[in-house]
Amino acid sequence: MMEQDQQALVKMKSKEQQFVQFIIERCMQDKGFAARLRRADNPATEYQSWEILGPWVDLEDRYQRLPYATIAAAIGRAKVDTNGKLSLGKAIADAYAEKGSTQYSDQAKARLRRLLACDSVEEVCRVIRPVLALIDSKLGHPLDYVKLLRELRYFGEKSKIHWAQDFYGQRAKEGQEIGE
Repeated sequence: MMEQDQQALVKMKSKEQQFVQFIIERCMQDKGFAARLRRADNPATEYQSWEILGPWVDLEDRYQRLPYATIAAAIGRAKVDTNGKLSLGKAIADAYAEKGSTQYSDQAKARLRRLLACDSVEEVCRVIRPVLALIDSKLGHPLDYVKLLRELRYFGEKSKIHWAQDFYGQRAKEGQEIGE
């Protein structure tokens, strides 16, 4: 009976949730796996992660492949043991937060503006990589990789609005997610 419950639970999880959970669990067990994923951040070595990404996406379609490669590399680098709850906009604000200040730093605003200026999935995946590395180095709690993967997969104005609202603390409706 418990096996049936687990199978039903797996079916209820989105593709993004299944992918993030798979990557986190494998990275915790296998350092070589995590190392191959980190290479996905570099276009010259990204092919080394294709064996892992292949079952999840059409490797020929870079608009499908790049969001998964970007998130997998970020998880491999972050060495997390669970998916976090921190949104990208909030993480950027927190990474540059100055103690005792309620103002947003100019550097944080510049990073956010650069992400908001992106016009394609390809561009945002290239621009977001150093931002994710910075967030990982400055913050102790992980991002919500499932949500970020969904925002990258369905990248557009709605993703940009979510990032800006989360950055400035204006998200009124938490229930509405991209891709749902």
